[in-house]
Amino acid sequence: MKPEILAPAGNMEKLEIALAYGADAVYGGGQAYSLRALADNFNLEELKTAVALAHREGARFYATVNIFAHEKDLEGLPGYLESLAACGVDALIVSDPGIIRIARKVVPELPLHLSTQANCLNSESALLWAELGVKRIILARELHLEEIKELRAKLSREIELEMFVHGAMCLSYSGRCWLSAYLADRDANQGLCAHPCRWKYALLEEKRPGEYYPVFEDERGTYVMNSHDLCLVEELPKLMELGIASFKIEGRMKGIHYVATATRAYRTVRDACLRGEKIEEAVATAKQELARIEHRPYTTGFLLGEPKQNPHRSYESLAYGFVGIVLEEGNPAKVGVRNYLPQGARIEVLSPNLEVFQQTNRMFSEEGEPIEAAHANYTVWLEFERPVEKYSLIRLVKEEK
Repeated sequence: MKPEILAPAGNMEKLEIALAYGADAVYGGGQAYSLRALADNFNLEELKTAVALAHREGARFYATVNIFAHEKDLEGLPGYLESLAACGVDALIVSDPGIIRIARKVVPELPLHLSTQANCLNSESALLWAELGVKRIILARELHLEEIKELRAKLSREIELEMFVHGAMCLSYSGRCWLSAYLADRDANQGLCAHPCRWKYALLEEKRPGEYYPVFEDERGTYVMNSHDLCLVEELPKLMELGIASFKIEGRMKGIHYVATATRAYRTVRDACLRGEKIEEAVATAKQELARIEHRPYTTGFLLGEPKQNPHRSYESLAYGFVGIVLEEGNPAKVGVRNYLPQGARIEVLSPNLEVFQQTNRMFSEEGEPIEAAHANYTVWLEFERPVEKYSLIRLVKEEK
């Protein structure tokens, strides 16, 4: 079985990037009933176009309807589900039993994928969800490798399993968090998470004002403020043996550099495993690529046992910065600039299917005149030493300090 690489599609541009860099399926939300409500998301006309584009590229589109619904949310739900079906989505990602019940009545032809929000941890729970009409279980993030093996062995292959392999991890039970609602009056389970788990915290005892005690974890403690990102690319060869249907990348609110790099990295390792050759080389390359995107310190989460806590750290400084995207192939090629790009700087080029390479930046204005620098939203022409593809991304190699 060829497991799919499932990438986030927070808007049309991210969808195009995910498809270009090898996603077999994408997931995205409409402008209602979806967690990550602060992502751009799609209105129904855009969603219809997005689904058509995915299908044209041979990929699937899964629509997120994964809020925990209040009574007021149910009123327009049947019509909304019918609209999603009319757009041609390939499945619905759901977590609320009430939404599942309505979906089975209104759009019985649409497969249902159970969100990780539903906290499915064992085979009996999976069987119950299957009896309710769920085709695929997105596993809770708290499962260990051996638990996943056992769960897969006890379930019929008709029940598909999906798991997160990369991205941010909510500090709560499989992402079902109440901190945001309490601290910022923004309900994470309605898609409005303020990410309070990423704020800096300290303990303050009432009789010792001004004495702050940092909050951290160790292997014995309660995991309260984990600020690490999940990265299972090294474990992917093991996971390939388990019969997992889909490897999911978190990040509907992340940028196109993240989506492209993560999708390509996991697709490359998956393909090497399928070929049964150069697997270690593919993993090593993928690790190098994933180090180039903005991230917190990486962790394997619960997969290899209880996670060990490291002191809270902010985003790591990067030696590479995303600065542009190739809009039209050619030499010179038309490039849309996203961040400051100086003439003569060292740049690195990431393409959907070609080898990564570095060169000196040689660029010209749209009129063909040499320029000293380009700023965000400029369009320029770049001369490349090797062929590039549309959607190739340009990174600025920053000088070591």
